[in-house]
This record gives sequence, C-alpha cells and structure tokens, in this order.
Amino acid sequence: MKSILFRDLGTASYGPCWDLQETYFQESLTRKSDNRKLPEQEQIPTVDRLLFVEHPHVYTLGKSGNLENLLANEEQLKAIQAEFYPINRGGDITYHGPGQLVGYPILDLDHYFTDIHRYLRTLEEVIILVLAEYGLHAERSPGETGVWLDVGTPFARKICALGVRASRWVTMHGWAFNVNTDLRYFEYIIPCGITDKSVTSLDRELKRAVSMDEVKEKVKRHFEAQFGAVLVPDPTDSLTLANG
Repeated sequence: MKSILFRDLGTASYGPCWDLQETYFQESLTRKSDNRKLPEQEQIPTVDRLLFVEHPHVYTLGKSGNLENLLANEEQLKAIQAEFYPINRGGDITYHGPGQLVGYPILDLDHYFTDIHRYLRTLEEVIILVLAEYGLHAERSPGETGVWLDVGTPFARKICALGVRASRWVTMHGWAFNVNTDLRYFEYIIPCGITDKSVTSLDRELKRAVSMDEVKEKVKRHFEAQFGAVLVPDPTDSLTLANG
C-alpha cells in the first residue's frame, strides 16, 4: 500500500505554506525529470505528502480568476486583518481563515490515476463522506467544483471549495472545508465568482461547534480509503512555519 507523508501545520500564514508546497512540488518534478535519465532499477520514487493547516484570514485568487470578485480594497483588507494573494492554482477567488480545514495534497498521480477530473472528484468524495457521518447529504453541483448542500434548489450552498495545480501529474493546492468558519469574511468576495449561491459551514449546519480534531481524523480516514494509501507522520514535522 502506498504511503503518504502527513503533516499538520496547525495555524500558519499563507505565504510560508505556499512556499513549502512549492518546495515539495518542485522536488517531485525534479525527481521525475531525473528518473527519466536513469535505468528503472536506479530510479528513486517521488514522495507523496498531505498537509493540513488553518490559515489566518486571507483571500486567494486563482490564475484564471477575476480580481473584480474581490469586493474589499486595501484599506478594508487591513481593517479586517486579511491578506490577499494572487496564486497559481485553478479557480477564482476564495477565503481561508480560522476554523477552516485546508488540505494540501502534493501527490504524484502516476502512483494512483492520471486523470485530473477524477482527482478532483476523489477529493470531493472525501468531504462528502465526512459530511455523511454528521448526517448531512452533500453532493456535487454540475459544472461547479466543490462540495455543496441542497444542490438544484434556491438554497444551494457550498461547504468546501477546491482548487488545484498540476504539472506532469504532480499536484498542489487542494481544498478548503468550512468547519467552524466565520462566514462573514465571505461577504468581502464573490466566492469562486458564483453570484447565485451562498456558502455555509459545518457548525452552521449542525447548529453547534464541531471539534476540529474530530473532523481531521475523519478526513484522514476517508482520504486513505479513497486513495488506497496510508498516512504516516512526516519526519520533518518538527519544522515550524511562521504563524499568523
């Protein structure tokens, strides 16, 4: 069974986490490039990783996103203590903040399946299965990436956003699952550029606070099952990042 190195970064600022992802991402790309020059028996496998993190308030805009979907100016962002980053994932604008479980898989899909559409649907399935354990029927919205509730009704709302980057079947970026998230921060953007649907969180749906540790364990278990892999502690877990 394939092993994936797991690391929980706790609460960490967006910039250092992005840098860390890029480091792991480039390591895998370099390893794949070097392996092509070697006999098969001398090739060194790429390392798969999964990072968990909660970010301080930050808005990120995907490479195909529209800056007009950020409704706050520089002064307003300062007033609400939020950062802004244009980044290199797919998708439009989204929010990250405390109480939101962000997952960054840096995977070599050559170890699993070389299909980005299937990869996104697999990440969605992880969250859908977690929500089912809380008695919530979540699903996909046709033509819209992410995990939703009450799809096809006037009450459709997103509970988990997804946005990824991939090169030579190596992935980075990932999902943002609203657990105990302050949804007021979504009022400063048009989330994912979608104007006719709202956002929600697990605590809003359940009408109670939810243990983040409990959610993390459920996500880890379903992630392992969906990818047919086992998460093992990353030996570099003692390294620290800048906290927000």
